[in-house]
Amino acid sequence: MGEMIAYCGLNCFRCSIYRVAREKDDDKKAEMKGEIVQLIKSLYGQEYKPEDIAGCDGCRAEDGIRFPGCRTCDIRKCAKETSVETCAHCDQYPCEKLGKLFATDPGARTQLDEIRDAL
Repeated sequence: MGEMIAYCGLNCFRCSIYRVAREKDDDKKAEMKGEIVQLIKSLYGQEYKPEDIAGCDGCRAEDGIRFPGCRTCDIRKCAKETSVETCAHCDQYPCEKLGKLFATDPGARTQLDEIRDAL
């Protein structure tokens, strides 16, 4: 599995929301959607229904499907406004916007730190 790194450092290819759109088995897809709904509720306190989970083509994709949470993401909005490849490329890194994400997914910070170290 390769990498498609979101602005925030998450690997879109590993995201279940990205993968659900590519799942061919309808039963497995329904199971994945139920798991995603529960995960979003437990991590972010947001309520979604399985039918709300259409999938995603990644937050840096200009066209295609995008998860509603990604469309309204403050991190994504900031990165697009500042025209950075990822948050690791920003002069303000690490910023307050990334704090909550890093608390729930420390792998995102690790990924961005690695990118920043390579700059």
